[in-house]
Amino acid sequence: MELNITSGVCGKQQIEVSKETTAIAFGSGDVEVFATPAMIALMEKTANESVKSLLPSECVSVGIEINAKHIKASKIGSMVVCESFLSKVEGKKLTFAITAYDENGKIGEATHCRVVVEKDKFLSKL
Repeated sequence: MELNITSGVCGKQQIEVSKETTAIAFGSGDVEVFATPAMIALMEKTANESVKSLLPSECVSVGIEINAKHIKASKIGSMVVCESFLSKVEGKKLTFAITAYDENGKIGEATHCRVVVEKDKFLSKL
């Protein structure tokens, strides 16, 4: 498998904060604000979607590491926008710089690593 991906690939996703994405719903806290696990899932989705179409058809990327900071709370109804930037490609390992914003500014940031694998081979090892 040869990858034809270089650094500089950008991605963008957004989500409206709802009751289903709050800390209470996720069980990660006791306040009705955007949950850290929901923010991290959005960050991973943004990175994954940004490179999905660039991978060989038999391959997918899987998350292996995330170092995230949830800087500020977002209330229900807020629109959270997430942007990823592929900062480094080392063989099959992809490293992303990711930032999340709402209407009041930056709410989170992360460094996230994914590895490109052959889907069938990966699943056969489980």
